[in-house]
Amino acid sequence: MHCHPRFARVREAFERNFADGNEVGAAFAVYLDGELVVDLWDGVADRVSGRPWEGDTPVFTYSCTKAVTAAVLLRLAERGLVDLGAPVKEVWPEFTAPATVEHLLTHQAGLPVIEERVPVEEFGDLPAIAARLAGQQPVWEPGTAHGYHALTYGFLVGEVVRRVTGRSVGELVDAEIAGPLGLELWLGAPDPVIARAARLTSKRHTQRSGTAGQAAPDAAAGPLAGMVAAGRDPESLLNRAVGNPPINDLEGGANNPVLLRAAWPAAGVVATARGLAGFYRALVAGEVLGLGTLTDAIRPRVRGEDRVLRLDSSFGLGFMRPAMTFFSPAETAFGHTGSGGFIGLGDLEHRLAVGYVMNRMDNAPAGSLRGFHLTKAVYDSL
Repeated sequence: MHCHPRFARVREAFERNFADGNEVGAAFAVYLDGELVVDLWDGVADRVSGRPWEGDTPVFTYSCTKAVTAAVLLRLAERGLVDLGAPVKEVWPEFTAPATVEHLLTHQAGLPVIEERVPVEEFGDLPAIAARLAGQQPVWEPGTAHGYHALTYGFLVGEVVRRVTGRSVGELVDAEIAGPLGLELWLGAPDPVIARAARLTSKRHTQRSGTAGQAAPDAAAGPLAGMVAAGRDPESLLNRAVGNPPINDLEGGANNPVLLRAAWPAAGVVATARGLAGFYRALVAGEVLGLGTLTDAIRPRVRGEDRVLRLDSSFGLGFMRPAMTFFSPAETAFGHTGSGGFIGLGDLEHRLAVGYVMNRMDNAPAGSLRGFHLTKAVYDSL
């Protein structure tokens, strides 16, 4: 483990999370000016076996994946292989909704839900899942509103990538980003990575299959009230968006190797804290995208009430910007969270990259403040 003395308060915040009983196992990594200044881990990777968390322990990071997938598509746009302003049907003729490629990246496509239940046998067949969306009627007219496409984002963007290149997002991540940069990050984890991956666990064991879970009673008022109400309604867009494909139909849910191998482009990245932070380090350094492309990509395209999450969210082209869904101590930050509390964050102005991974999932509506406290400690140390 390593923590530069300048970031002593980060170590203190990390240790406090464990002392307060808020972690089972976790890791936190920070790059500043390209240098790894914080690399911390502690706890257990598997609560049942007691297997310790190591520096190279990877874990399923849920929606942190979306930023990686966005980078793949933006690289294609840089090469002139796809026009973000063009209708999706230009590269995917079977797609009937009047949405542009940019609408997919900004959660404006109006397709946050797959109407037909996806069978487990189809989980690894991404084109087949995408085909279920191709003829659906949008919930709202594309471009007129935004709402978090929790799982469909990946099948939609991933199919555009496949139509343009003939390759999956996972293949391109390995060949063009994670592989060349030596990142501990996989979209479609191989068996040796799965074998040492941390097993996710939860704070509570009351979450029902296909629902967004229950929030703390004091969250039922104020800015989170809409999301809390949506989480309690089995027929809400929120629960329908996160419940299909039904991850909990797999034994062990997101711990099941089927999902770790599946490479869903919205929720499929398996990474260490170093790997996740390393992705943002490379972004900030201009190694993944041109800095002009990145600067434009993180410019907010939508902000305000989210039709699915029922609280304020803000998105650039696949990247979250500070809002209720992306707690950040700095307005200059961009990145993406993952269900349960994961955080990947970059900051061009501060030349900063952060990765927070853990295995104790939090049922709170916007994840957990654990990661926020850690990132605040980082900014307080600058």
